Amino acid sequence: MNEKKLVEKLKKKDKEAFEELYNIYAPRIYVTLKKFVDISEIEDALQEVFFKIFKGIHTFRGDSKLSTWIYQVTVNVGKDYIRKKKKNIVENIDLTENYTEGFGLQPEADVNVSSEVLNEMEMDKITKIMDKLSEEDRLLIKLRDIDGLSYDEIAEKLNKPLGSVKSRLHYARKKFQKLLKEENLV
Repeated sequence: MNEKKLVEKLKKKDKEAFEELYNIYAPRIYVTLKKFVDISEIEDALQEVFFKIFKGIHTFRGDSKLSTWIYQVTVNVGKDYIRKKKKNIVENIDLTENYTEGFGLQPEADVNVSSEVLNEMEMDKITKIMDKLSEEDRLLIKLRDIDGLSYDEIAEKLNKPLGSVKSRLHYARKKFQKLLKEENLV
């Protein structure tokens, strides 16, 4: 079936046309979504793309190829997933929580702050020092040193390159160490 006939049938909500559309475009959409969406959410995103195509096909004017329009719908869904993911990360991490939780219990070998100092410090002092860090620095320290996530998990969660995560965490820890020294806590 040519593209024009396919679009006409899609606009009439023809079931066979949607099956054909799915068979033609699902693999392409899947590959595009992989650039935006975690593998565990791809099937949901794929369904969302086809739902949006189904609901919005009447808006397709034919100014471009159908594949171009479908690609744009796919990219928009992918971007929506990225926005939701970033929003969820921020909402799921309460940066005002007790920063001492997890500190010093089983310190990682690469943590620059000694567990002895952290165990002796009062919770409010740590909280005040952590509040002096940028939100990104607090988030990185929390994910690695409090939540115990690996560098790979943090990179995936924040959608950042592994090298950037390691570098930013290194500098966040240095800033934290400097603040501890300024407060005469180390």
